Amino acid sequence: MPKKARALPVYVLNGPNLNLLGTREPDIYGRSTLADIGKKTAERAKCHGLSVVFRQSNHEGELVEWIQEARTKAAGVVINAGAYSHTSVALHDALRALDCPIVEVHLSNTFAREKFRHRSHISPVATGLIVGFGANSYILAIDAIASLIGGAAA
Repeated sequence: MPKKARALPVYVLNGPNLNLLGTREPDIYGRSTLADIGKKTAERAKCHGLSVVFRQSNHEGELVEWIQEARTKAAGVVINAGAYSHTSVALHDALRALDCPIVEVHLSNTFAREKFRHRSHISPVATGLIVGFGANSYILAIDAIASLIGGAAA
């Protein structure tokens, strides 16, 4: 990737209910808050010479707008679309329009959970998928993005 792409931030986008991390079903999602994850994600990105734009919304349309914004303002996208992963064709279509690496993340192993969580509309347009490593899923996603775009310590 050109140097200009590496100067762009990595967008880390989070979907519905992720604002409740730390208190919502901690036996499944862990005790880390979204703020904790955002801080650790930014620290890891910095190790790679990258920065992040870390956002969360419970609104599908807002996530679509951020993905569209990423078309010109992001080096890559890490997305935990939460429940929208399993339902949103709109997110699928928006991500499909990107020309940068996309890493889908989930805190829990979605394949070890309810059957409806086994299908993702995000996965077919993602460069890769990381599931089941709790908050570390985001760290692994940043490492993957850095490797894909040629980050400083990739």
